Amino acid sequence: MSLGNVGINADYSWDAGERARLLQSPSVCSATELRRSVGGTSPAGAVFIVVNAALGAGLLNFPAAFSAAGGITAGIALQLILLLFVISGLVILAHCADACSERTYQEVVRGVCGSTAGVLCEVLIAVYTFGTCIAFFIIIGDQLDKLLGAMMHSTTESIVPWYADRKFTIFITGILFVLPLSLPREISVQRYASFLSVLGTCYVTIIVVVRCIWPSTSIPSEDIQSSPSSWLAVFNAVPTICFGYQCHVSSVPVYGSLHQQDIRRWGCIVTIAMFIALCVYTGTGVCGFILFGSGVDQDVLLSFPSDDVAVAIARAFIIVCVLTSYPILHYCGRAVLEGLWLRFTAQEPGEDSIRERRRRVLQTVTWFILTLLLALFIPDIGRVISLIGGLAACFIFIFPGLCLIHLKLSEIQEQKSKSWWALLSYGVTMVTIGTFIFGQTTTKAIFVDLMG
Repeated sequence: MSLGNVGINADYSWDAGERARLLQSPSVCSATELRRSVGGTSPAGAVFIVVNAALGAGLLNFPAAFSAAGGITAGIALQLILLLFVISGLVILAHCADACSERTYQEVVRGVCGSTAGVLCEVLIAVYTFGTCIAFFIIIGDQLDKLLGAMMHSTTESIVPWYADRKFTIFITGILFVLPLSLPREISVQRYASFLSVLGTCYVTIIVVVRCIWPSTSIPSEDIQSSPSSWLAVFNAVPTICFGYQCHVSSVPVYGSLHQQDIRRWGCIVTIAMFIALCVYTGTGVCGFILFGSGVDQDVLLSFPSDDVAVAIARAFIIVCVLTSYPILHYCGRAVLEGLWLRFTAQEPGEDSIRERRRRVLQTVTWFILTLLLALFIPDIGRVISLIGGLAACFIFIFPGLCLIHLKLSEIQEQKSKSWWALLSYGVTMVTIGTFIFGQTTTKAIFVDLMG
């Protein structure tokens, strides 16, 4: 994702291509005014960046999503249907970015739909990044549990020493690594985190596929569903799929960084990128579901035995990726909050550095403490993804649909053509589907997953 146009980044001198290369999933990277530049991002580079923005922590939840959907056929079919809207939404946002000459997601929404929609978009981005930070802490705790258990040769019945307790490991890892990396004004580690994220997610997929082809005798087999219990059960997988493919906020500045900005070329770029993401997510989802069936954990790596060395390496990869991704995600959530603060207090970006530093430290510590505390008491990543997956639907469906509607209504035409009505109807369809997904998944997440 990407968010930006805030005061704390006003003094950055990076060009658009460099900003785009720092994007990482499911993270966001803030940008000020992204402009076309000679020597910008190539089409091949843009494909890599969009793939990188799409692949992330949601990968671990895909086998459980296939199980929740009622089987492989239902899971793949749902992915393909939603992918049509994912790709079309990316193209719509690029078209709207050209129409309003903006190069960040929230500024495109603000420029096309008005200031109210822009503020709502920024608030939702902040909430989304906050929820994903909680998921990152949960992942850290889950993977450290398995790694420490393997090193101490402990079993589920063993008494866990205090220093290996999940809550202690999350707390100490957060204090030693996450908080120090989140405090700086600039986060240069993101350029390395981008590579680690792609490498880690691809390695996880390879391990799951290899273990499916050559299963270990220690992996218990479970019943594999062939069809969903009801058509409503298919929607159980929607939050995970939306969370996994949500790269729209990042992709707007990626389009702005292209050397040759063309809608058709951009359509080819995002189609190739989403096909690659589809292969990775489907490979992990199908093979993980075949391996463990309905007994698969919300985090597929937790279903593997602790003494599997190759899987232990995958866990270490994921931990490193999350440790470097959390600061980026927090940084961009903080950037949105800072932008809202400066806008509503009518302050200029170039304020006293001491006041800015105090506010930044306060924002960072508060964000860190809240996400840490919530992660300590939320049992699994699936519950967080089920909640923020509905927010991801807003970025995939609702805001692109609203932008398309406003853009078509702003056109002055005495007689509306069939294509005009078709595009307007498509925008209404996207908003309707997005609203349904957001309402259904969020309600279920609150009343079933959290309160239940």
